[in-house]
Amino acid sequence: MARYKAQVAARGGQHEVFEYLADFSNAQEWDPSVRSAERLDAGEIKVGSTFRLVVDFMGRSSALVYAITELEPSRLVTFSGESSTVTSLDTITFEPAAQGTTVTYDADLQLKGLLKLADPLLAVAFKRIADNALAGLRRQLG
Repeated sequence: MARYKAQVAARGGQHEVFEYLADFSNAQEWDPSVRSAERLDAGEIKVGSTFRLVVDFMGRSSALVYAITELEPSRLVTFSGESSTVTSLDTITFEPAAQGTTVTYDADLQLKGLLKLADPLLAVAFKRIADNALAGLRRQLG
C-alpha cells in the first residue's frame, strides 16, 4: 500500500473550498495525472455521489470510479475509488485558518491481487504523482 498525506493553504473560505474539492470532477483542473473527470450522477453532492476519472499511472491510462463514502459539509469528504488493478481511498479535511482554509489531503492506494507484490514500486511512483497533484492543488487554491 502507498500512502500520501499533505496540507495545502487555500485562500478561499472553508465552505467554498469544500464545495470545489467535494466535486471530484474538478480534479482534472488541479491534478496533471487526471486526463478526464466527470460526475456520473446529478443533484447535490452527497454520500453516494459518483465520479469517473481517467488517470495516467505507471505508464498507462486507467479509469477509476469513485464514490463519496463519507461527507461532513465544509469539514470532510472521503472518496473510495476502484479500477481493475487498484483501490484508492482519499480523505480531504478542511479547517479554518487565519488566511483562508487549511486542506489536509490523505490518500491510500493499494494494488489488487498479485500486483500487490509491486507495492514497493507503487510507493515511489505514487509519491511522484501525488507531489505533482499537490503542486497543482496549491496553484489552484492558493
